[in-house]
Order: sequence, then C-alpha cells, then structure tokens
Amino acid sequence: MVDLLSLVGLIECKDRNVDSLREAVKEALELIDYSFPKAKRIVIKPNMCYYWDYSTGQTTDPNFVAALIEMFREEISPDIEISIVESDASAMKCKYAFKYLGYEKLAKKYCVNLVNLSEAESKTTKVKVKDEVFEFLIPKVIKNADLRVNVPKMKYMTFTKISCALKNIFGCNPYPKKFKYHPKLDEVIVALNKVMPFDLHFLDGLIVCGSKTLKLGLVMASQDPVAIDATAATIMSVNPKSVGHIMLARKEGLGNLSFKIKGADLDYFRVKYPKKGLSEKIVAFGYRVVCALGLDKRLI
Repeated sequence: MVDLLSLVGLIECKDRNVDSLREAVKEALELIDYSFPKAKRIVIKPNMCYYWDYSTGQTTDPNFVAALIEMFREEISPDIEISIVESDASAMKCKYAFKYLGYEKLAKKYCVNLVNLSEAESKTTKVKVKDEVFEFLIPKVIKNADLRVNVPKMKYMTFTKISCALKNIFGCNPYPKKFKYHPKLDEVIVALNKVMPFDLHFLDGLIVCGSKTLKLGLVMASQDPVAIDATAATIMSVNPKSVGHIMLARKEGLGNLSFKIKGADLDYFRVKYPKKGLSEKIVAFGYRVVCALGLDKRLI
C-alpha cells in the first residue's frame, strides 16, 4: 500500500487564553490549506475520558473548545448550532464530567448544547472491519451534523499504546459499559471511525501527561485522523507502525500513515515530550474521585 502525504499543521501556543488559542487554531488550519464549509450544525467531540481536569493533561481544555467555537462563529456563521458531545463510560458519567471539567460553564457562556450521547436519539447501524461485522447505535446529532470536529489529547494507553484522534471517537459509542469492547479494541476503534467519520481533527497538546505532567504548548490540526495519530505517536517516541488501530485504520482507508509537517518543528516537541506512562499522583487522584462517587473502578 502506497500512502499519499497528508498535511499536519503544528503550532506552538504557550498561553491557554481563548484569544491566543483562537489565533493558533486558525493558523494551524491555514497551514493545512483548510477551507471552511457552509454549515448549520457542528458537533465537537473533546476528550472527557474521566474526571481529571485539563491541568492533568488527560482531558481537553475547555478554553481550547471555546476558541474553536469563537472561530467557527466568526468564519462560518454567528448563528451556527454547536453541540459538544460525550457519552457515559464504565467509570465516567457525563452529568458529572460536564460540570467538573468546566463544560457546563462553557455551554452557558457560548449558548451551545451539551449532549450525553448515551441518552440521545440513535439509530442502529452495521459496519464491517476486516472480516467482522459490528453493530452500533449511531447518535443522530453526529450523523446529522454538517461538520464533525474531533479534539483529542495525546496519551499513552495500556490497551492501545497511544490514545489520540482515532481513539477519541471510541467515546462516541453511546453504550456505557465500554469495557466489553476491550478484547477487540483496535477493530472497534476503527469500526466507529468508519461509521462516524469526523471531518477535522485538532490536538490539544497544551498540557500533556507521560512520565510527568508538562506544559508542552502544542496545537495540531489535520483532516486525516491516521496522519495526526502517526504524528502524535512520533512525538511520543512510539513507532506508528506498532500501533494496531493506526495500521488497521490505514488499511481500512481512513487515512494516510505518511504525513507532511507544516509549521513548527516536530523534533522540538518530540524532545520535550515526557515519555512513559501516567504519573502515580494522577492515578491516585482518579481513584479517590471514583471511590467518592461510588463508580465502577475497573477502568482505573
């Protein structure tokens, strides 16, 4: 299989204020030659995998999402309908995450919708990956959107080596007990990306977590989820070819493994990235939150 080169824009942004971020994401889009479409409905999928706030590097900074909202309303229409979406998980409930992670406040300020996909209207859809057919509930808010925007974090993960753009769409599956998919996680990640393709991917690398939490100041943009994941893996010093869901997504036609960087130097971020896994302090903090709320501890 011969890959084309997909554009990935890299920008350094040292401030997390909304004005600075809005300019950074606009510049990243210019680097990848992106043209804003006509759209009436936008869906934004941040990473709210858990109750860790943005300062841990584990979840998407609400200021990053606010910058996107302002940019879309400036560039497309001030009247555009925007929905921020997430689903319940085995150890995370949207009603808590929306509040604790700052999204209730954001939604009120910017008059956007907060949608718990586990409670939203959905339609059953089948999708084939390799030789297996999967069946999922596809939320209509995602299916009917004119522009789907994915805003992941970049993290190490036991089951998949890394978590970034492709893995973030796993959270669009409305079924809450997601641990049932772990035996075939690579295939399920790819299946969900096939049946719910997102148009634009922004990486929030302002704060990252590896061997420690670090202010990296990275903003990344691409229209190709495979390419942006391959770029993120490279920055994390993980060979993209060793990541099962990246290679399977490429094989299934979701994007290109080869990428062309425009903007900041990839090696600048690769050298700075705090390699290895989660810090023990963050894991301990998450465990205390789960115990306090009486939630399922299996995914900690």
